[in-house]
Amino acid sequence: MKYSYANNVFINCPFDAEYLDILRAIMFAIFDCGFIPRCALEEDNSGNVRFQKIQKMIIESKFGIHDISRTELDKKTKLPRFNMPLELGVFIGAIRFGTNVQKQKNCLILDTKQYRYQKFISDIAGHDIRAHNNHPDKAITIVRNWLNSASRRKTIPGGSNVVQRYKKFQFDLPAICKKIPIKIKELTYNDYSNLMSNWLKIN
Repeated sequence: MKYSYANNVFINCPFDAEYLDILRAIMFAIFDCGFIPRCALEEDNSGNVRFQKIQKMIIESKFGIHDISRTELDKKTKLPRFNMPLELGVFIGAIRFGTNVQKQKNCLILDTKQYRYQKFISDIAGHDIRAHNNHPDKAITIVRNWLNSASRRKTIPGGSNVVQRYKKFQFDLPAICKKIPIKIKELTYNDYSNLMSNWLKIN
């Protein structure tokens, strides 16, 4: 538990198709920096209540990445989605009110633009919000730099190196999937996570 806690990075982000490229880039950056991405998508158990599952992952993760960029109204319901701010609040609450272990947590908050959050969630002013501009390479560099600073590890590769390795993984992915065989569009979160992890062990 202690070993996993120090290596786990909880990802709180949109799960729609538009965000998929950034999610996968963030996952790769976490793996390549020597950490373990944790996400609600990793557990497909209808017997577990979703929010309880998220709370458990937050408890088990020293680090958390929270992307609050999805503020648009849902096309079907015409309502905003508040899951990301809610989970961010739980994570910050764990730091403030949790045990000594939970107080060690460190979080990165992402948005599309640097100061856009002030218009819809101004109460988090004072936290360092980073803007990825909807660009996977930018997200990788931000995540790498944050993990390097937050963990104080000396073995984390530079951002440009992680970006280039991610591009190489993407280039190799079609051939990897062909060997399985599975189509790239069929890959689940766990499929993608396993393929990334295995590729990094070899490369």
